[in-house]
Amino acid sequence: MSSRSPPLAVLNLSTVLMRIEGTHSLRARRERIFQALTDPAVLQRCLPGCERLDKIGENAFSTTLKAGVGSIKGVFTGNVRLEDVRAPEHYHIVVEGRGQPGFLKGAGDLNLEEQNDGTTLIRYAGDVQVGGTLASVGQRMIQSAAKMMATQFFTALEAEAQTREGTTPPKHGFFRTALRWISGRIRRIFDKLLFPKRDLRSRSLKD
Repeated sequence: MSSRSPPLAVLNLSTVLMRIEGTHSLRARRERIFQALTDPAVLQRCLPGCERLDKIGENAFSTTLKAGVGSIKGVFTGNVRLEDVRAPEHYHIVVEGRGQPGFLKGAGDLNLEEQNDGTTLIRYAGDVQVGGTLASVGQRMIQSAAKMMATQFFTALEAEAQTREGTTPPKHGFFRTALRWISGRIRRIFDKLLFPKRDLRSRSLKD
């Protein structure tokens, strides 16, 4: 009988550990985006499936979220906590939730970098533990679903950050968010074609 430990990605048949990271470029100022990222009303509108996000303390929130992967879906309740908050450039986020499909625990860092063209580059990275029935779908499907939710979230967040304070907030939803994402991609492609020097200059500054 082998005494080797299981791979780090899988603790047992009902628990999966994952590393989630990525970047998103938003067409809005860093201060405005950070403000949106710490506003529970904005976050509730932007998070796919979020039914409520209530402030329960300093940088602490309770939430109810409808989520799932593939055919396994359900309602999760949990808490979100922000730590090491350094406006407008960084915070550390800790999340924990449970529901009928299983549980989720995670922590990660969010960093905002202001670019010379007025856009903001968001870098995020964290570790997530998923357990219960939800974990049975596998790491690849969970990561794919998480990446799709992140794209929907940041696309909606960009629309919120571009809205003037005091005006009616934009409406969200899968189709509206998808159209915003497609139009944003097309706009970036045309920007690269029409202003190649500006694109090269921004890349050299990152390097």
